[in-house]
Amino acid sequence: MQQFHQTFFEESFEGLDIMENELLNLDVGNADNESINTIFRSAHSIKGGSGTFGFTAIAEFTHVAETLLDEMRDGIRPVTQESVDLLLKSVDVMRDMLTVYKDGGDMDADNIAEVQGKLEKLLGSDSANTASAQDASANTANENSDGWLITFRPHTEMLRTGNDPVRMIYALAELGEIETKADISELPAFTDLNPEDSFLSWEITLKGDAKKEDISEVFDWVEDECDLDIQPISGASETAPSTDTVETPTTTATTTTAQAAPTPAAAQAPANTASAKKPTESASIRVGIDKVDEIINLVGELVITQAMLGQVGGEISGDESHNNSHMEKLVEGLAQLERNTREIQESVMRIRMLPISFVFSRVPRLVHDLSGKLNKKVNLVTLGEGTELDKTVMEKIGDPMVHLVRNALDHGIETPEERLAAGKEETGTLTLNAYHKGGNIVIELSDDGAGINKERVLNKARANGLVGENETLSDDAINDLIFHPGLSTAETLSDVSGRGVGMDVVRKNIKSLGGSVRVDSNEGEGAIFTIQLPLTLAILDGQLVRVGEETFVVPLVSIIESIQVKSNNLNGIAGKADLYKLRDEYIPVIRADNVFGMNNSFESLNDRLMVVVEGDGHKAGIIVDDLLAQQQVVIKSLETNYQRVDGLSGATILGDGTVALILDIPGMIEMFKEKGVPVPPAPVNPDGNGSDDIADEAA
Repeated sequence: MQQFHQTFFEESFEGLDIMENELLNLDVGNADNESINTIFRSAHSIKGGSGTFGFTAIAEFTHVAETLLDEMRDGIRPVTQESVDLLLKSVDVMRDMLTVYKDGGDMDADNIAEVQGKLEKLLGSDSANTASAQDASANTANENSDGWLITFRPHTEMLRTGNDPVRMIYALAELGEIETKADISELPAFTDLNPEDSFLSWEITLKGDAKKEDISEVFDWVEDECDLDIQPISGASETAPSTDTVETPTTTATTTTAQAAPTPAAAQAPANTASAKKPTESASIRVGIDKVDEIINLVGELVITQAMLGQVGGEISGDESHNNSHMEKLVEGLAQLERNTREIQESVMRIRMLPISFVFSRVPRLVHDLSGKLNKKVNLVTLGEGTELDKTVMEKIGDPMVHLVRNALDHGIETPEERLAAGKEETGTLTLNAYHKGGNIVIELSDDGAGINKERVLNKARANGLVGENETLSDDAINDLIFHPGLSTAETLSDVSGRGVGMDVVRKNIKSLGGSVRVDSNEGEGAIFTIQLPLTLAILDGQLVRVGEETFVVPLVSIIESIQVKSNNLNGIAGKADLYKLRDEYIPVIRADNVFGMNNSFESLNDRLMVVVEGDGHKAGIIVDDLLAQQQVVIKSLETNYQRVDGLSGATILGDGTVALILDIPGMIEMFKEKGVPVPPAPVNPDGNGSDDIADEAA
């Protein structure tokens, strides 16, 4: 069964996401029946799968939650905020239990018992007493009954889901002595028979001391795909059987009591370990059939092109005049090969693309829980949920997004009383927006809260020795301080914030993805965090540059412009570095040959080429010897194949087989700053789009 575990876990986690989303959107007091049915079906599937694979702890816990949902579905119990909150906690418990079964580690037995106890307590109150009375009545009937009369009518499409009625009848036979009568009245003529449809139904008499719940469990997987009625024989109607029934031979089981199958040892909860394993990332991805069809078509075109080139190659001979007639076909075939290769590359990259909604879906629950804990009212708005980015990038951006949302709710949005006193609506608004810009994806998280208290941040930075007592900083520089390790303006420590590690983690994680994060804020009006990320970590649009005898790649998205250095615009900082006056600002000059120890012979920078770049909100100029071609390059990790090198983000192999190193622009600027040279932040446009439009301004 191990081969099916990964699929079970993936589908179960998806089911939990569906449950959480539907619970958050339930209208308390007037819940939509279809939403409750959706939640119930997800819980029921997880319970059934857990039981099948021997994950008994999950099955038993989910059964209790499913009972509560069943009462809501049947109208026995009203949908209250208390029950919704408890079901959300149940989702968390189920997710943790699934993670333990999947990755190993210790189960939080205390938390499981606490939540299960609350569920059972809720089930034992109010209208649940009616259900208990019904169960008691059923048990009494069971005790006074000599057996059960079961009417089982599969729906027409039940066979298509892989469920076999015969297996269920055999399962009943293990509970006691059975007698079956098949109803063939709905069976069509042979010429109209569809072998994938179910037309039969059965009336089954089960004798013995089996319990009703044991019988129901046999039909757990198909309860939504059949009509089922279970009555004690003593209370069953004595209706004569239909004239169209066929009696089947009586089947007697070798045992008369149902026994639970032993749970496979490998499927039991993992034993306690000294430390939990690190959760593994998903090793699979769901791909739309349209994307697969597109690649299949392109591969077909590639085969045709290969056949054409093979034919041309076979016709080439030693006769030069004869070969000239084939050159045009050869050139045409190579152009077609290039086009097909590029389209296949783009299609394969699209396979890894997933909508950003996979990340955004974590936020509603976070907002729901934190707003309640902080006594704040928050309205969440999400835009651009269909914007796609690489699966690897998406998996690694989740944690930074959680930090930013927690920060906005704790530090940004005020309490209802504070908002009313400031002339605002008592409900704050948190907006998530995603869109493509150039070769990147931009994620914006904005709120209409108090904004960044620049005076408090500056005072805290001075108290920590990050800023001199008499040093003055621009608003952008003060905003940038919130990303410094150990700096927090929270007045009290809590489990939400206050330890000065969250924002530092945000910047570190985003930089590791080759992205950047910027914050803009107006005090009293709110703040906006802008994350810019590459669409994929595998392909890069680059500008090839020559430094000495070596070729380097500069990411095209980092380049603002390329200029020729004029000596009258150069200004030196004694013993440190050079600054270049570019229109109305000074930018640091980085000599790539010195950074990588190449030691070129030239001394003067006059008339040399300088590529003006931007990274992490700062601009710099990199001195190079020549600008070569622009092309897409496939990124190869240096850490995997060699070791980490400061100032480099990877390497690639060029068309001639040589290796070109890819420059890490934010890393090179950081290395420059470590020399003690101040690097001014890149200007931010009033339209809020940041420094990405500087190239247009420069032009």
